[in-house]
Amino acid sequence: MKLAGRGLACVRGGRGVFSGLDFDVSGTQALAVTGINGAGKSSLLRILAGLLQAEAGSIELEGGDPERSVAEHAHYLGHRDPLKPALSVRENLEFWQAFLGGERADIADSLSRAGISHAAELPAVVLSAGQRRRLSMARLLAVKRPIWLLDEPTSALDAEGQKLFASLMMRHLDNGGLIVAATHGFLGIEARELRIGGAA
Repeated sequence: MKLAGRGLACVRGGRGVFSGLDFDVSGTQALAVTGINGAGKSSLLRILAGLLQAEAGSIELEGGDPERSVAEHAHYLGHRDPLKPALSVRENLEFWQAFLGGERADIADSLSRAGISHAAELPAVVLSAGQRRRLSMARLLAVKRPIWLLDEPTSALDAEGQKLFASLMMRHLDNGGLIVAATHGFLGIEARELRIGGAA
C-alpha cells in the first residue's frame, strides 16, 4: 500500500496555510509531519482523514480497496479523544466497532495491549487524560485499518504510556501498516520527516 499527496494546498479562514505539498509513504513506513505551530500539520491530517477539503492537489492511494476512500482505510486520532462519557471503556470500544465496521479485533485483547483493561467497566467520564489516550490507543487496535493518522499521539501520556504507544506503532508497521503523524517531538519509532513551513 502507498499513500501519496501531490500539490496539496490548504486554506483556513481565508488564509493560505500551505501549498504545493508533496509526500508519499508506503506500508511499513512512518512519516513524521513537523513544523511550527500554525504550519498546517493538523490540517494535513484532517485532509487525509476526509474532515477538511484540500484547496488544491490530489491524494492517491495504491493497493487499497478501490471502492473505499482513504478515510475509510484510516484511523484518525486527533487532539481530543473521541469517547462517550456515559459509556464504559468497554462499551466505547463496542460502539466504535459497530460504527466503523470492518475487521474487528478482540476487545479484551485491545484493552490489554493498550494497558487499560483494569478500567474496562469504568464510565469513560472518570478517566484521566492519560487513560483517555490509552482508550484511543485501544480503538486503533479494536478495528483493523492499515493507515493510522495520528496528531500528537503521545500527548497526555507518561513515559510508560509513550513507550507502550511506540511499541504499538512498531507492531502496526511490522504488519504492513503505515503511519502519518504530526508531532513536535520524537515519536519513539523510526520515521521519515515531512517539514511544513508556515506562520506561527
